[in-house]
This record gives sequence, C-alpha cells and structure tokens, in this order.
Amino acid sequence: MNPAARLRLVDRVNPVSRLAAAMLLTTPLLLTVDWVSAAVALVVQLLLFAIAGVTPGMLVARTWPILIAAPIAGLSMLLYGRPEGTEYWSFWLARVTDGSIELAVAVTVRVLAIGLPAVLLFMNVDPTELADGLAQIARLPSRFVLGALAGARLVGLFIEDWRAMALSRRARGIGDRGAVRRFATMAFALLVLAIRRGSKLATAMEARGFGSDHPRTWARESRVGWPDAALLCLAVGIAALAIWAAVWAGTFHPVWS
Repeated sequence: MNPAARLRLVDRVNPVSRLAAAMLLTTPLLLTVDWVSAAVALVVQLLLFAIAGVTPGMLVARTWPILIAAPIAGLSMLLYGRPEGTEYWSFWLARVTDGSIELAVAVTVRVLAIGLPAVLLFMNVDPTELADGLAQIARLPSRFVLGALAGARLVGLFIEDWRAMALSRRARGIGDRGAVRRFATMAFALLVLAIRRGSKLATAMEARGFGSDHPRTWARESRVGWPDAALLCLAVGIAALAIWAAVWAGTFHPVWS
C-alpha cells in the first residue's frame, strides 16, 4: 500500500471540512437503526469513493479493522438481538429470530456506513494541516491544538521504540518466551519512556512560549473554498437521502423508541 495514495477532489478540501463532513454524514445515521438508511448511505459512499480513486485494495488495506468489526457486531445482534417473529434457532440466551436477523443486518451495514468515510476521508491528512485548521478555522485554543499535534507526532516514535525494545530483548535472549509477560514488561517500559518524553516535550514547549495565552500567529494560513462547501453539501445530501429512504420504505426506527 502506497502511503502517499491520494484521493481525487478530496485532497483539495481542508482537513477541518473533512471532519465536519464526517460528522454531518454519520450523526444522522446514529438516530435510527434500520438497514435501508445504512445501505443507501453505504452504496452512495462507495460510489463516490470509487470516483475519488479509492481502489478495492486501498479500501481493504485502510479499513480492514472496520471490515472485521462490522460482522462481529452483527453476529452479536444476531444471537442476542430483539426476539421478534419466527424463531429459527435457540441455545440458552442466544435466539435467532426474524427481529434479530433484521437487527444484525442493520448493525453490520451501519458500522460500515459510519466507519468507512471516517477512515477514508482522513487517509492522507497531515496532522500539521489539521492543527492549523482547528486553530484558525474552528477557533480551538492554541494550547490544546499544539499539544494534540505534538502527541500525534510522537505516535511514530512509540512504534519505533516498541520495535527497538523487541530487538534488544531478543538480542539478549529474553524475547522469545512468555508472550504475555513480554508484552506486559515492554508495555510498562514504553509507558515510562512516554511519560519521560512527554515531560521533556512539555517543558521544551513551555520554554518556547507555546503555553502562552496571548494570541499567536501561524506560519501557514488555513483556508476554505468551494471544494469544502461541495463536500459538506454532499455529506448533508447523503444523510438526508438515507433518512428519507428509510422513512419512505417504512423501516425508520429511531433509537429512542
């Protein structure tokens, strides 16, 4: 998988607009539990992502945790969902009925419809660009934004530290046995290292004035334009179409009822 893979049209959208579009698209889908709205939203999303240049291989490589979590969530609903209609199989607390089958399908498709856009819209977002947008467009406090940016930049170092610790333990002959014990000791060592590194980073940032409450300037200006407005309109349109389809089909089922 090429880490520099790009999305046509979407790459011109500000990261803050992508975040807003993901929220506008997925929030309405959380208000109902039915398969029609989720299926409509998922089909339109896959079509738009195909137009944007998302290939099947890219889709699987980027969203495989969601592709695994969706059927697992559906399976739990299948076995322990609402018991309505004809019962096909039962064992102790598990009961497979018409109601549980419908709920399982709805939950599986809904997890995909909510998770896929959230992942794909941010597949190539630069954390610095996102921080610039959050501070300049969303007007979030600069101390919070810069702290989050610093934390995001350290994630890659944690991965490298974990790999280095594993290699060093294996070189000393203590890394090939006891998988649970090895994981626990390495996790504790990484936690200590993270705390020390975080403390040093916080001190360095305070010394350079990053913790000041005075208004600050930014090296790069974060802007929004017509691509941002187009993406937001698409998100609202997809959500409205999905809810309308559920109401028209008679499957709209609010979560509060």
